[in-house]
Amino acid sequence: MAKARKDNKGRALRKGESQRADSTYVYTYTDPFKKRRFVYARDLQTLREKEKALVKDQLDGLDTYLAGKATLNFVFDRYMSTKYDLRKSTRANYTYMYDHYVREGFGQRLISEIRYSDVLYFYYYLLNERHLQANTVDTIHTVLHPTFQMAVRDEIIRNNPSEGVMADIKRKAGKNKGIRHALTLEQQRAFMNYTANNPVFCHWHPLFTVLLGTGCRIGEVIGLRWEDLDFEKRVISINHSVVYYALEGAETRKSVFHVSLPKTAAGIRTIPMMDAVYDAFQEEYEAQKENGFNSTIIDGMTGFIFCNRFGNLHNPQTINRTIRRILETYNMEETIRAKKEKRPPVIIPYFSCHHLRHTFCTRFCEQETNLKVIQAVMGHADIETTMNIYAEATEAKKKEAIENLSHNLNVF
Repeated sequence: MAKARKDNKGRALRKGESQRADSTYVYTYTDPFKKRRFVYARDLQTLREKEKALVKDQLDGLDTYLAGKATLNFVFDRYMSTKYDLRKSTRANYTYMYDHYVREGFGQRLISEIRYSDVLYFYYYLLNERHLQANTVDTIHTVLHPTFQMAVRDEIIRNNPSEGVMADIKRKAGKNKGIRHALTLEQQRAFMNYTANNPVFCHWHPLFTVLLGTGCRIGEVIGLRWEDLDFEKRVISINHSVVYYALEGAETRKSVFHVSLPKTAAGIRTIPMMDAVYDAFQEEYEAQKENGFNSTIIDGMTGFIFCNRFGNLHNPQTINRTIRRILETYNMEETIRAKKEKRPPVIIPYFSCHHLRHTFCTRFCEQETNLKVIQAVMGHADIETTMNIYAEATEAKKKEAIENLSHNLNVF
């Protein structure tokens, strides 16, 4: 066994430690970038305190971070470790979006070398090459912007390169706006009539009726319990939501349901039941009286209204896949039927659960002019969201209004 080196006082020196001729102690190590570094001290005790601090800094990655040599991945992971108050579902969504679209590639770049044009180019790559919607890119921006901002506050970089990027993208015309267009009244009626009368899909009719008749978010509808309904007063209490997210750090891909508050504080609200919604709940109640009520327990809650054939809550993605199946079947049959009847077919474009919320809001805006009432029913935290949908609905009604004016005023 090799003998340990000793200092001039006969004390054994550890690996990497040495003593120079002027009695100064030196600790030599290799940094994460394979460069040799040196730490100096006048005495051995001070040197070892510096070594201890150095090891801790290296474990934390602080030396790399403070030197401005950290990658975007490192800074993002550091940022997420500070967000102790995030909801589990939000954390899972942020982590998924980052890992899926950023970590491999853009995330491996040194944060100190990323410029505004790099972020802009990356976002347009996601829009045009990966074919993401602008609202999906906006979610990615939601985690990238504060990640860069933390580095600014830590004085690792001078400016936030993502500042103003999404605003520039949203100002562009065309597909990059990512607007969710509502179904037309004709498309809405076609979808609901087909679902109600199709023996394969008719059991989905109550769920779609509630979505289209309340404007609730999908998690709010999935989380509805019988005790949230007041049939006597005909009102629905929206006081929680159910989310479905992947477990963080799981060795295998596993997702779970979790009860949380609605998306915003404004989401806690009551919604009156229109007749069709009341009937849909009654239909579902009678069906469950015959087939058995849902016994699923999520975070201590039970008595959920809607469930699948296995007795579990509906996964939102499963509902979206069902919508696609219905549309594919309907559009095929409608094309053949319209050809036989020599008329243009009523084709329904693909849509997701959230389009049903947007469709309800559009129908509501077409009938109601009080924006605060619409905002309260929809649970919008920001009146601007309500106003944007109202403006779109009003635009669609212009032609109809002018045609009515033309028929009713005989002045030309």
